[in-house]
Amino acid sequence: MKDRDAVSSDLTWFAGQSRPNPMGVTLGPEGANIAVFSQHAEAVELCLFAPDGVTETARAPLPERTGSVWHGLTPDLGPGGLYGLRVYGPFAPKLGHRFNPAKLLLDPYARALSGPVAWHPGLRGDLAGDPLSPDPEDSASLMPKCVALSPDRKVDPAERPNTPWERTVIYEAHVKGLTQLWPGMPDALRGTYEALGVPKVIEHLRRLGITAVELLPIHAFADEPALLDRGLSNYWGYNSFGFFMPESRYLGPNGPAGLRETIRRLHAAGIEVILDVVYNHTAESDVAGPTLSFRGLDNASYYRLIPDAPQAYVNDTGCGNTVNAAHPFVMRLILDSLRWWVEVMGVDGFRFDLAPALAREEGGVEMQGRFLSALRQDPVLSGVKLIVEPWDIGPGGHSTGAFPAGIAEWNDRYRDTVRGFWAGEAGAGRLLADALLGTADLFDKDGRPAWSSINFITAHDGFTLADLTAYAEKHNQANGEGNRDGHGHNLSDNLGAEGPTDDPAILAARGLRRRNLLATLMLSQGTPMLLAGDEIGKSQAGNNNAYCQDNEIGWIAWQWGDAALLSFLRRLTALRGQLPVLRQPGFLHGSTRADGAPDVAWQAPDGGPPDWPGGGPDALVLILRGAADAALPDPNPVAVAVNRGADALSLHLPSPAEGRRWMRVLDTTDPTAAPQPLSPDGAIAAASVTVFVQESLQ
Repeated sequence: MKDRDAVSSDLTWFAGQSRPNPMGVTLGPEGANIAVFSQHAEAVELCLFAPDGVTETARAPLPERTGSVWHGLTPDLGPGGLYGLRVYGPFAPKLGHRFNPAKLLLDPYARALSGPVAWHPGLRGDLAGDPLSPDPEDSASLMPKCVALSPDRKVDPAERPNTPWERTVIYEAHVKGLTQLWPGMPDALRGTYEALGVPKVIEHLRRLGITAVELLPIHAFADEPALLDRGLSNYWGYNSFGFFMPESRYLGPNGPAGLRETIRRLHAAGIEVILDVVYNHTAESDVAGPTLSFRGLDNASYYRLIPDAPQAYVNDTGCGNTVNAAHPFVMRLILDSLRWWVEVMGVDGFRFDLAPALAREEGGVEMQGRFLSALRQDPVLSGVKLIVEPWDIGPGGHSTGAFPAGIAEWNDRYRDTVRGFWAGEAGAGRLLADALLGTADLFDKDGRPAWSSINFITAHDGFTLADLTAYAEKHNQANGEGNRDGHGHNLSDNLGAEGPTDDPAILAARGLRRRNLLATLMLSQGTPMLLAGDEIGKSQAGNNNAYCQDNEIGWIAWQWGDAALLSFLRRLTALRGQLPVLRQPGFLHGSTRADGAPDVAWQAPDGGPPDWPGGGPDALVLILRGAADAALPDPNPVAVAVNRGADALSLHLPSPAEGRRWMRVLDTTDPTAAPQPLSPDGAIAAASVTVFVQESLQ
């Protein structure tokens, strides 16, 4: 570590005038107030740097302490000033402590950095050959510096679209992957936040029927050393270290302000912005990872350590460490971060990666525990969309359907059911029936609405829609892990050839399967989520784990898009928007309405009862009406006929009310056909999804 005598000057402190709140650096007329949490530290130093980002110009301990918050007020740090932290305390891994003042640390509340974090062995806090001893190499020259910024201005809440959950259609997208190859995109904007706000991109989203864009992680993140060794990078971004700053690799000409303007433009178009956030672990990884911030500030507070061996981390995330979200100050950091993104940047909701890791306490995953309770009662956060990935690899980690009311969940059972049904899995008919009604057996409890189920068939993790219908096996060789990574149980079907083919029959079958999968998604109760690129048949060449593919594998090749598939999906989303019975807020259980009809009913195509024994049939008809306890403005019944069999089947729907008739409004085997009346001898085609609406004869 650089000798303190080599630093040119000490800091000026205004004695007794600093505050322990808010956390981080707050600039005001009197100077910069600095507040840093560390429960076990012996001293916390503020280090200032010249504009070159290298020369350390001043250093001094924060002079005051209130509980576990160290603080001070200095006139020596102003707007644009560069700073870092050094923290003194025991380096005692066997006790859970890893303090090392040789390592310059980032302020967890910093909103900007002077540059990216780049891996270097000198960032390790311990000696590689002696993990119980601190590494003496000073890391200041290897670390970016925090940038002090003026106070933020909050956005006007009136800007928000506030789309009701029942009308929500989510589009999961990667900032760079969506825009890098967009035709006609100005080169300065490609792959940036600002590209998302280009009028043609917004027009595409609106015509597709999207109401919310869910962005893969944009918190500042770092590339893992193992990826860099293979010449790759962390493309998806699930390796955060800065919870208050947008990732710099996506910044456009206008910097962070460009992201704020993009969100404003999306809002003006009626499109919400949801962030995929990673608070369950950090880029500091396991004991061999870098010391960037949390580990050096207070390892024993920020992370969950193995009780009998606190030199090691609990690894419920599979990423080397697990954040201790139950700790009051760690929870505060997460909640402060979430509120900042809502109030300052204007985002409309969050998807929490590996959410059980955040809810797990001493007794296991606690759905009424500290973190989820704080999240749900927060006056700001309780008013935005909250979505969880309801699983991790820790004990009791698979928790689909178990989260509290007000929180939506990715429904992995829905994904596997729909994939399995169309891939020909035996006995999948009954499970599909459950899926089409929002998987009520998992979600219909404690007053939870039907939108609590986030229905998806594809997501960033796994096959794309095109690859789901073109590959029977994963092909992840490009990841450099010998094809060992990625999920092996994909419920996919290549329909006759592995990968690309010129066979017209196979291509036709793949196109029909894709339409059937998309139709099933859009016709199900719950909240649909699309993967960006699926609308035009994006392929990843069979890679079902493209987390490290910041290239043509991960990017969307718009110029090769399937225009017919795009047109069909637009028709599907429009149909969902036009028919309220397809997106009802409550679960349907066949209750009798005031008109004597059930709100939902199942039948076989011939009009008889479905053959449920044995797991259900290959063909089903779902009759939907408005819920018995919540009348809808549009009472038109809808019939959804699903037939995965190889033969066409006769169809007999319930007799329409007087003065009405059944109209066929969508058929996946004839995706461009105009609506037409159902004839008395009507039929549903093989391998199809068909939709009928009961309409007035007038």
